[in-house]
Amino acid sequence: MPRKVMAMAEAIRRFVPDGSTVALGLALEPLIPFAAGHELIRQERRELELVGPISDAMFDQLIGAGCVRQVTAAWVGNVSEGLGHCYRRACEERVPRPLEVRDHSNFSISLALWAAAWNVPSLPTRTLLGSDILRTNSGLVAADGLVHVEAVRPDAAIVHVQRADGMGRAHAWGPMGITEEAGLAADRVIITCEELVDAEVILSDPNRILFPETKVVAVVHEPGGAHPSPVQGFFKRDHAFYREYAEQSRTVDGYQSWLEHWVTRFPDRTTYMTQIDAASLRVSSHRMSVPVDYGYE
Repeated sequence: MPRKVMAMAEAIRRFVPDGSTVALGLALEPLIPFAAGHELIRQERRELELVGPISDAMFDQLIGAGCVRQVTAAWVGNVSEGLGHCYRRACEERVPRPLEVRDHSNFSISLALWAAAWNVPSLPTRTLLGSDILRTNSGLVAADGLVHVEAVRPDAAIVHVQRADGMGRAHAWGPMGITEEAGLAADRVIITCEELVDAEVILSDPNRILFPETKVVAVVHEPGGAHPSPVQGFFKRDHAFYREYAEQSRTVDGYQSWLEHWVTRFPDRTTYMTQIDAASLRVSSHRMSVPVDYGYE
């Protein structure tokens, strides 16, 4: 099997064209692929549909940059700071462009992705009965005492992980949210990783492999690729960075200033990482797991 390692710019250019449905920020607050999102902005992708649970500030940044046509998600905002200002402007003022929103709960978006992964048109639940979400999303249909959740199939899922090999086999740990179902539902998966390791490292713990390597089209070695979100074992959450973004993005001019300073003036993530205090964010208290024994003879 050929190695799939490539630079971020090449991965986005080849596998996320305009008009794509893209699943991002799938592990809830950690492991959000901000580096990939910033590359989407630099390449001026347009007419994207974003799929995810909460995404922290990543969706908000893409919306403010004019990349997004539709959001299919449970929530959009800046978790520790409140609702996303770019998201609110797009919904209320159509700035920088109109935004279509298809509401879900965290559970129903998971069901929608599992339905696609299992290649069925929908999956049933009772949890949304009585909810106003049914009024805003035509993919949620109440019938016979159930809510039928229509399948959502992303064109691409972009997932940040702790380590991966060059063939597309990845290990991740910590809260995973809806990462597994999104990757299996998507037509293709782009992996970004803190460490690019030999196949022997990944195959030593086969139960932790996230996706079949046949789903993965690109592996990007991108240390710090989830900043400012946390990566267990590597980086803490950068609360101050989120707070700064919330303050600056309150106005269109403030957001544009932030975007120029933190995204568009940088050619890549390596340059970006020289501008943050990475040393203070690195995990210093390591808690290693006990090895497991996979022997059976």
